Amino acid sequence: MNFFLLINIIGILVFIGIAFLFSKDKKNVNWKAISILVVFNLFLVWLLTAFSGGRWFVGQVADAFNWLIDTAFSGIGFAFASMVHVENMDVVFSALMPILLVVPLFDILTYFGILPKIIKFLGWALSKLTGQPKFESFYAIEMMFLGNTEALAVSGGQLKAMSQQRLFTVSLMSMSCVSAAMIGAYTQMIPAEYVLTAIPLNIINAIIVTSILNPVSISKEEDVIFEMKKEDKPPFFSFLGDSILGAGKLILIITAMIIAFVSLATLIDKVLMLIAPWLTLSSILGVIMTPFSLLLGLSFGEAFQTAQYMGTKLVTNEFVVMIDIMPIMDTFSPHMKAVLTTFLVSFANFSTVGMILGCFNGIVSKEKADNLSRGVWMMILSGTLVSLLSAAFVGLFVW
Repeated sequence: MNFFLLINIIGILVFIGIAFLFSKDKKNVNWKAISILVVFNLFLVWLLTAFSGGRWFVGQVADAFNWLIDTAFSGIGFAFASMVHVENMDVVFSALMPILLVVPLFDILTYFGILPKIIKFLGWALSKLTGQPKFESFYAIEMMFLGNTEALAVSGGQLKAMSQQRLFTVSLMSMSCVSAAMIGAYTQMIPAEYVLTAIPLNIINAIIVTSILNPVSISKEEDVIFEMKKEDKPPFFSFLGDSILGAGKLILIITAMIIAFVSLATLIDKVLMLIAPWLTLSSILGVIMTPFSLLLGLSFGEAFQTAQYMGTKLVTNEFVVMIDIMPIMDTFSPHMKAVLTTFLVSFANFSTVGMILGCFNGIVSKEKADNLSRGVWMMILSGTLVSLLSAAFVGLFVW
């Protein structure tokens, strides 16, 4: 284990080194702030995975989400009695349908001003810890609760006034999050402790990676967060109805994407196997990603298997892989389970790029949006490095 632990440590340094290699301004990387964030990450992972009190806290949060999911099944079971509480429940019902409760719950917390206060406080604390601009820290926390496209929409007024350089940082950060509304779905498919650990880690690692890839210095006058305009709230039940409909659309979107991506991947496999019987999309992706998964402290066999899942996640989405590994999760070693599931907890894939750029097109000027679209490969790089770093940090403490 000591050898693989050493490789895991080297992996963290290599991933940071790759970010530096592709940095747009190597001279102005703030290594002091990055060192603080790395140390904070180590403390956070130790707290959540190795410290008994931290593990107890994660367990309590996981139990709370499981209770919430069980509560959701009372409504799902009422509508689809023959589809729930059966031996082999379809993933749409077991993992996605609870979104119909989770999304409205978070929207209710937003409606009554509870969630915005939490986001603002945590964003302020993160800015103090990292020394990064206030908005970038605020946006990182906002993504953790609302997701990338929702956070972009909420911050539209500020984004319009920001420089091209800072907008690029925001686009890079947007590849490295999940929405809190997805937590319930993820915890039904992979271990809850790694889901709940990966979410805050992704936020910190997004700041680390983007601070290296695109260092930004701003004046005190620029370092502000625009106050959101207070608009008249719709009547509560009208708001709740819209939220429920939005949750329903989200389930349909995810279901459609799963069906489409799995079908496309199967089609590609069938075409590739016409060339050679052993040639598949997962084997190609495995070869490409194996050097990176080896740096997570895995044996070669585990690294190649993990690399195939990692590559599949990047070209499809996390749900496709989670569904695939659910039946065989117990066959993985503790370390492989930890690094793989942590890597999966993000929206970093090619389809997310289109969603983010689409949001920017609707918010900022055409010139700025076009400039952002030229950085697509950097967005993919940023999201991948964040996922690798989160997996590597968790891997240090789970063997």
